[in-house]
Amino acid sequence: MAVAKQTVELSEGQVHLIARAIADSRRYEILKQLGRCKDSPSCTAMCEFVGISPATLSHHMKELETAGLVRPVRDGKFVHYTLCPDVLSAYLNRLKSDLA
Repeated sequence: MAVAKQTVELSEGQVHLIARAIADSRRYEILKQLGRCKDSPSCTAMCEFVGISPATLSHHMKELETAGLVRPVRDGKFVHYTLCPDVLSAYLNRLKSDLA
């Protein structure tokens, strides 16, 4: 049985949160690195990818999570992050419709 894909609808506030989140160059770089990974990297690996401290990464990941762009996956005391491609797609579609 095929599962229907849910369409994400973004509010105006969510659009602004996403825009503000990806406007930061470090957060944009984090998203690019997550997009290149086949699986969910650990926070330690992401710190190495981007060259920032764990505290700085934590701040940026919280902003990306608040915007709905990433989802934390807890594994014991470790946290891995995955992209939310449905939110990214909804954001791009919203930009196309709002700015066309």
